[in-house]
Amino acid sequence: MSTISIQIPDGVRNGIETLAKREGFSVEQFLALAAGEKLAVMSSLDYLRKEASQGSRADWDTYLAHVPDVPAETGDEL
Repeated sequence: MSTISIQIPDGVRNGIETLAKREGFSVEQFLALAAGEKLAVMSSLDYLRKEASQGSRADWDTYLAHVPDVPAETGDEL
């Protein structure tokens, strides 16, 4: 484990302390969890961007052409 010192606004700190206490975490555990979640999200976005850049519009159109044009099932409507 490593130690990092950061400066955050008082309001953010108060919110972190409140949520951490409510969820049964220490502030340190809460921040480590939040940082890990953010890292996972950003890594996923990078992966999706990379995958999207390797696709083609023609492939997408071919895929969509195979999707049936039927009404959505009950509960799946927009």
